[in-house]
Amino acid sequence: MIKILVADDSLSWCNFHKINLEELFIELDINDYKTDIVMSGEAGYNKAVENSDTPYDLIISDLQMEENYSPKYAGEWFIEQVKTLKNYYNTKYIICSGCGNIKQIAENLNTDYIPKYLAITNVEDYKNLVKENLGV
Repeated sequence: MIKILVADDSLSWCNFHKINLEELFIELDINDYKTDIVMSGEAGYNKAVENSDTPYDLIISDLQMEENYSPKYAGEWFIEQVKTLKNYYNTKYIICSGCGNIKQIAENLNTDYIPKYLAITNVEDYKNLVKENLGV
C-alpha cells in the first residue's frame, strides 16, 4: 500500500492534493493507496507518530500553517520533526507552498518542492514530482 500524508491549513489545497493524487493513481492503475489529510504541522506530526509502525511513503506539506513555531514555518518544523523518527528515514517529502523562500527551505531540508502557483497551473508537473518521489 502507498501511504501519503498531506498537511495544509487550506481546505481548498487539501482538496487539490486529494483530487490530483486520486487521478494520478487511477492513471497509474494503482488501487492500493491511502491519502490522509491534516490541517496543521502539529496534526501532521501527531499523525506521523500514530502511523510510525507503517510509515507514510510520501509527505506533502505547506509551509505557512499555524504560527507556533516562529521563526520557522510550521511546515518546516513538521518536516524536521518527522525526519527524526527512525521509521521515516526512507520517506520522501515535497513542500508545496506559496512562500517566496520555498527553494531555500527545501534545500535546507533536503526535500523536493513545487510552488503552489506552478502546481495549480501545471498539474502535470505536480503529478510528475509525486511519481518521481514514489518511484512509480
